[in-house]
Amino acid sequence: MSFRELPHIKAKPGDIARNVIAVGDPGRVDLLAQLLEKPRVVNENRGLKTVTGLYKGVPVTIATHGIGCPSAMIVFEELGMLGARRIVRIGTTGGLRKDMKIGEVVVATGAGYTQGGCGLGQYMPGVCGSTSPHPVLTARIIESLWRHGVGFRLGPVYSSDAFYAEDPSFAERMSHLGFVAVEMECAGLFSLGWARGWETAAVLVVSDVLPAEEKIFLGTRELADIFLKVARAVLEVFAELGEGV
Repeated sequence: MSFRELPHIKAKPGDIARNVIAVGDPGRVDLLAQLLEKPRVVNENRGLKTVTGLYKGVPVTIATHGIGCPSAMIVFEELGMLGARRIVRIGTTGGLRKDMKIGEVVVATGAGYTQGGCGLGQYMPGVCGSTSPHPVLTARIIESLWRHGVGFRLGPVYSSDAFYAEDPSFAERMSHLGFVAVEMECAGLFSLGWARGWETAAVLVVSDVLPAEEKIFLGTRELADIFLKVARAVLEVFAELGEGV
């Protein structure tokens, strides 16, 4: 596919950096773009706002990937076609453990998904994708979070295809299986990363706790401070690594 044929991200070669932060909410693009020097909008088509700028002289793109694996993987694929080689998802997640708190940070060590789900069944029929993040990139992010005083929990997440489909026993069942949180895109990102040769990782902020008695869901605006702290830690990794992959 030539660059002129990309139907969703209307950016040109050179508009997308090798280092990318991917987020679900376009409002989070606006928030995190404040950390960049000389930010410029390179795509707004289909609401997939994408901004490229510099962090300590290193080009960085912050891109909206939408909701759910099928939508997000379209964006990841096109970002890759346009030059992305390192993609870190900074998103929200639902805590599955009773001891979790809203605003807590989760570094995903892997991602489970429903058999044949997340759009991966069409990529690799009959095969379960390799849904682990890049270990070296993830380790660097962990070190950076420590240096910046950002506490976090390590663990695998479950990438769900249906936000409202969980029954009351979902959190207990998934927690019993070892998952710490539920979200909607990591399995697709990690599996595509190995298939396409990208480095991938995910740092997630707990927006709600499923087993909590009081149901509260917070978004980008309410969690802005922690998103900025997480993004700075990730951007420091990009600055250290430069444009090489």
